[in-house]
Amino acid sequence: MKQAYQQCTRCIMDTTVPGIRFDTAGECNFCALHDKLDRAFPLGAAGARHVQAMVADIKKTGQGKKHDCVLGVSGGRDSSYTLWYCVVKLGLRPLAVHFNDGFGNPVAGENMTKACRKLGVEMRTITSDWRESKDLKIAFLKASVPDMEEGTDVGIATALYGVAAKEGIQRIIIGQSFRTEGIAPLSWNYLDGKYLRAVHKQFGTMPLRPWKPDDPGFHLDIPQMFYYAFIRRIKTVTLLYHLDYVRADVDQLLERELDWVNPGAHYFDDLYQSVIYYLNRTKFGIDRRLFNYSALVRSGQMPREVALERVQHVNKIEDQKVIDLCIKRLGLTRPEFEQIVATAPKTFRAYPNN
Repeated sequence: MKQAYQQCTRCIMDTTVPGIRFDTAGECNFCALHDKLDRAFPLGAAGARHVQAMVADIKKTGQGKKHDCVLGVSGGRDSSYTLWYCVVKLGLRPLAVHFNDGFGNPVAGENMTKACRKLGVEMRTITSDWRESKDLKIAFLKASVPDMEEGTDVGIATALYGVAAKEGIQRIIIGQSFRTEGIAPLSWNYLDGKYLRAVHKQFGTMPLRPWKPDDPGFHLDIPQMFYYAFIRRIKTVTLLYHLDYVRADVDQLLERELDWVNPGAHYFDDLYQSVIYYLNRTKFGIDRRLFNYSALVRSGQMPREVALERVQHVNKIEDQKVIDLCIKRLGLTRPEFEQIVATAPKTFRAYPNN
């Protein structure tokens, strides 16, 4: 039976979200998971102690090397702040790594260049094979699933692991936090190398380059993860989980310290997000802002009333000019694009996965 509409009394998640459940007070299971993570990754004095231990570990494993960690950068707010904090506040020696799949926002690109220059950080850009990147994006459009950025998400991860393996670096820092990003339902945002290969096998038109430890391409399944985690002993560190990171307070700091410019919207360091948000809304009935804004509401960084009002309007990231640009960059006409996306919606469960 179809579930009657209900919305969480604490955040703004509602029954459009798969797998949502509510307790007797009307709070959802995503809020309960947030609270569990909040206890597991405390802020304040306990968080500071964890950061100190993390820094000691990074400096120990990076002793005698030019860089003691790899840090993923995109030019957006979160990664820019993480880079600044690691260098200025923690005294780390990161190697900044950016994954380029051909859809980067030029504003974000300038942000990365300026930040690394001002901080004296070496930046390495891993540019994907354009034929593979384009083929994967079209394949996931044909697969008719909402997680259309699978290729880029896997590409970002393999770029970080590949550079770390090549340079003998054992720690990777990423600038994400459940307190600001939120917790997505699995069927909206599923990351799995086996799933990527299955979709590509069915809808791709060209073979993917074979995996190499320091040039992984788009391969990140269980054998590759075992190699990086257990053979090379590479660990991923989520620094922002332990910092009292308030997005509203960061922009001025970044503008002052790094000459940072807002790319225009959250996630808009990647122009293809225009296509994703547009299709999520019009085809799948998904508004990803539900879990993003809910995180900010739970963390006290956005009033619930503001979040509720904002989701009444189409996200400004849905820029038709940018959408047209992305479609053209894929080598498709608008009628070809519309024909591809007219197929019935599916989820990752329709394909082999882990």
